[in-house]
Amino acid sequence: MTERVASTPAFSGGDGSRDVIFAIFILFILAVLFLPIPPWLIDIGLAFSIAFSVLILMVALWIQKPLDFSSFPTVLLIATMLRLSLNISTTRLILSDGHLGEAAAGDVIRGFATFVMSGDFVIGVIVFVILVTVNFMVITKGASRIAEVGARFTLDAIPGKQMAIDADLAAGLLDEKEAQSRRKELEEESSFFGSMDGASKFVRGDAIAGLLITLINMIGGIIIGVAQMDMSFGEASTSYTLLTVGDGIVSQVPALIVSTAAGLLVSKAGVDGAVDKALFGQLSFYPQALGMVSFLMLMMAVLPGMPVIPFLLLSAGTGYGAWKISVLKKYKSDQTKQAEVEAQENQIPAEEPISATLAMDLLRIELGYGLLPLINDAEGHRLTDQIKSLRRQIATEMGFIMPSVRILDNMQLSPQNYVIRVKEMEAGHGELMVGNLLIMDPRGCQVDLPGMHTTEPTFGLPATWIEEALREEASFRGYTVVDPAAVLTTHLTEILKENMSELLSYAETNKLLNDLPAEHKKLVDDLIPSQISVTSVQRVLQSLLGERISIRDLPTILEGVAESAVHTQNIVQITEHVRARLARQICNANFNAEGHLPLIALSPAWEQSFAESLIGQGEDRQLSMAPSRLQEFIATVRTQFEDIASQGEVPVLLTSPLARPFVRSIIERFRAQTVVMSQNEIHPQARLKTLGQI
Repeated sequence: MTERVASTPAFSGGDGSRDVIFAIFILFILAVLFLPIPPWLIDIGLAFSIAFSVLILMVALWIQKPLDFSSFPTVLLIATMLRLSLNISTTRLILSDGHLGEAAAGDVIRGFATFVMSGDFVIGVIVFVILVTVNFMVITKGASRIAEVGARFTLDAIPGKQMAIDADLAAGLLDEKEAQSRRKELEEESSFFGSMDGASKFVRGDAIAGLLITLINMIGGIIIGVAQMDMSFGEASTSYTLLTVGDGIVSQVPALIVSTAAGLLVSKAGVDGAVDKALFGQLSFYPQALGMVSFLMLMMAVLPGMPVIPFLLLSAGTGYGAWKISVLKKYKSDQTKQAEVEAQENQIPAEEPISATLAMDLLRIELGYGLLPLINDAEGHRLTDQIKSLRRQIATEMGFIMPSVRILDNMQLSPQNYVIRVKEMEAGHGELMVGNLLIMDPRGCQVDLPGMHTTEPTFGLPATWIEEALREEASFRGYTVVDPAAVLTTHLTEILKENMSELLSYAETNKLLNDLPAEHKKLVDDLIPSQISVTSVQRVLQSLLGERISIRDLPTILEGVAESAVHTQNIVQITEHVRARLARQICNANFNAEGHLPLIALSPAWEQSFAESLIGQGEDRQLSMAPSRLQEFIATVRTQFEDIASQGEVPVLLTSPLARPFVRSIIERFRAQTVVMSQNEIHPQARLKTLGQI
């Protein structure tokens, strides 16, 4: 019983039976091209062709958008084949039985011939020629051009639309399901307009074929009537022309209807809603236009010789429509405003979720109210623009994507003060004078110009705020001149470089790995997670950024990690090996103006002292040096580097690979910007300049 019920729908009206019926219908159309059929079946076919074309036109009128009738190219092909097959069948009947009278090709053709031509074939020929001209030269040609241009622009716009969908998906404006739906709709749209470009040729070819078939029928019928049926030329012309033109008109009526449907469909692109709603909605959107039409019709009515009643009726109708539409638009506008007011009054303010308070600003600048003009400087020195440039500069120099900076006003600060916060903890502050310029002497001395003496907030150098009028004089004396926004941006840059290691999160590390070029993806797949974790890679990158080493050459860094991870999981040892792989980059970053690498080497005695002070093994290795000895080392380094700095050099401290991490951990506490390198990090092609020894 269950099997019988399950099989019933497939047998009676299911998709399977529809497929079979449709296949039989297509085979019937093709068979009609070759097999003779009786006049009564011709009548049924012609009536069906007219009904089918009217159905196509109605669907084209009422669909909301062109894609709702995506099967139109297929339907158009079927309708065209049906008309052509009927044309050939009627041609066969006209040429074979046309001498018998008007009913030779069926009652439908006789009815059209009698009704349209009123028995005069000259009138029929003229009407037929006009129908063909309208269909071929106006509707079909215009629809073909619209379909061609629409297909071209639609296909050209596909990459941009696809990128827009991907961008919306990446920004979280779409979910994956909606993105797939929009991609599918985009594919259907491209297929539809591409098909319509070709389908429009069916309509054009159908019009040409109808004209040729009619001419062939007319000439062939006269020849057959005169030569074979012993009819006079006048009788043959009247009989065969009457039937031929009737047949032509019967075939051109559905052709004209389908051509109109095709034109409506391809010209509807970009208009939502049914054609009548969209058309009347747009035409009646401007009551002033209807008012002008009403006035023009009234002027036409009063012109001498013009019929008064038609123009007065049109003037009254359009005038009433303009007034009515104006009233309705005002009523709808008032209703909309009232609804918006009621919605705002009834709207309950959404309570911010508690989880929102956990969000933390990685970088934040708080400004006193006196510094707010920096955000939108009238002279174009906008703080936001300079921060955008800084983000690009940091990415280029360090390979680090700087987090977004949030700028807030803080009424608790003094008007001219600012605070820079890293993870909402204060990392720096300063004072700016909007409208003035900060000047500094490159030699570190106090400047000799009138102004307010202060201390530069980034490096703590003596500086002076001067008025804009003294800019040229300050530049002439060789002073460094910066505007307030540049002072704040410089301070932010230094704070950012000091805290880059802390700002490189796990998520940012993952993003850097995912953004690697495709040719390096294999390296990442082989390395992570089989040899090392993302967290360990993050720690290596943080160690490099902590010493202001660029991580832009990430493939080389990962190669160094892969080489070292085979032997050890100690982050310090992996980092030291990576630094050796980056020897060229590290040396190049510390060259002086002459292209030399200035060095101060750690003496063998201190090397021995550090080596003897190391205790533990592996990751537990620590430096255990007597405090007095550490103080002696710090004092020696400070004295030596200050002496060299007075000579205009910025040297690096050179140590052994074993001692370098521990020497750096001491140096960074009192000279954070001093670079500590090991012998493994000296590139063979680097030109060295030894300035002393610790």
